[in-house]
Amino acid sequence: MRYILILLPLLFFTMILDAKSSYAHSKGKYYSNWHLNKIYKKVLRKSSVNKKALKNAFSYYKKNKKRKKLSKRYMAIADYTKRSTLKRLYIIDLLNGKVSRHQVAHGVRSGAKGGRVWRSSNSLNSHMTPYGFFKVGSWEGVTSKKKYRYLPIKGLQWSNRKVGLPTRYGGRDIVLHTASYVNRGGRSFGCFAINPKDKYAVFKRLKRALLYSFTGK
Repeated sequence: MRYILILLPLLFFTMILDAKSSYAHSKGKYYSNWHLNKIYKKVLRKSSVNKKALKNAFSYYKKNKKRKKLSKRYMAIADYTKRSTLKRLYIIDLLNGKVSRHQVAHGVRSGAKGGRVWRSSNSLNSHMTPYGFFKVGSWEGVTSKKKYRYLPIKGLQWSNRKVGLPTRYGGRDIVLHTASYVNRGGRSFGCFAINPKDKYAVFKRLKRALLYSFTGK
């Protein structure tokens, strides 16, 4: 009985903190670092995402969420240490720690078809998968040649600052787009290509979200 009386206040305190966190999000505020740490530990326990990638993503998000105006609800990790036939794009719900997974292609010069990424680069015309932290744009477009549906991306670091910019400005025109070849383990020219059937689930969650392209570096 004594143990129950001790645990009840702790349970009540935890419920209050969770309620405050949910209320803060409903008011358009960012989740506290206390809440994010709890979500990180939950995802670490229940997800197969690379541990180093997960730690790096949460660390970057906590430090830059406000300054970079990142999504308050979702973040994503493209874990390129895994094969492309696997669902290696992890979308993390920062409210409850739920993780949805989808396939994502890598660049033709980054690794074999159906394999994993062995080389990555942010350089123009490399046809390799770019690496680092990116912010996904909020408006949808259609590519001019192959009519892929896409969301723009923007590099958030010095090393990938030109990734996502138009080539006429000296950038590397990389986007997050749909492509039918993804289901077969096919490769892109460096873009984050997903299966067309996943478009709605991915696009609705990743607008303005942090996208971490982890290639093992």
